[in-house]
Amino acid sequence: MSREKLIGQLSDYLSRWGEEYETVQRFIDFVSSRSDCFERELSVGHVTGSAWVVNKECTHVLLTHHRKLNRWLQLGGHADGDSNTLHVALREVEEESGLERIQPIGDEIFDVDIHRIPARGHEAEHFHYDVRYAVQSLGDDHYKVSDESHDLGWIEIRNLDRVTDEVSMLRMAEKWKRRVGLE
Repeated sequence: MSREKLIGQLSDYLSRWGEEYETVQRFIDFVSSRSDCFERELSVGHVTGSAWVVNKECTHVLLTHHRKLNRWLQLGGHADGDSNTLHVALREVEEESGLERIQPIGDEIFDVDIHRIPARGHEAEHFHYDVRYAVQSLGDDHYKVSDESHDLGWIEIRNLDRVTDEVSMLRMAEKWKRRVGLE
């Protein structure tokens, strides 16, 4: 994938989610203006890839209790130069959970978010421009907790608000519930 392809996917996403115009346009402007937007070393921020991983029944989402941020979040991470954000998201699922039998649910973007990462150690405060894809586990749903997490867990999507009040997490839950009729 290239920056141009990501911009096209973001434009397609915007046509489906017009109410997210400000965030998506900011994302497009960032990718358009920075040829190094996929590089972790870009100190103002960088593109990341994440996955909304659902079980076979589409009723639970696999979340990580993120070690550095100490919050329940979707699996994902740095692009490290890879402009194929779907590939990044799938790689991160495997690295962070050990799930091997996963499949994207389409190749369109499921959600986007721009969030501030606080300064820590030698890293200055910066932004993650996060591209999120819906992914389904096709295996037995047994996971392994990596060093990046305090824990992992399959959380019932209907009850996601019991473990997080993160706006973007709740937004993804609402999108998913509408998509599969869990409302």
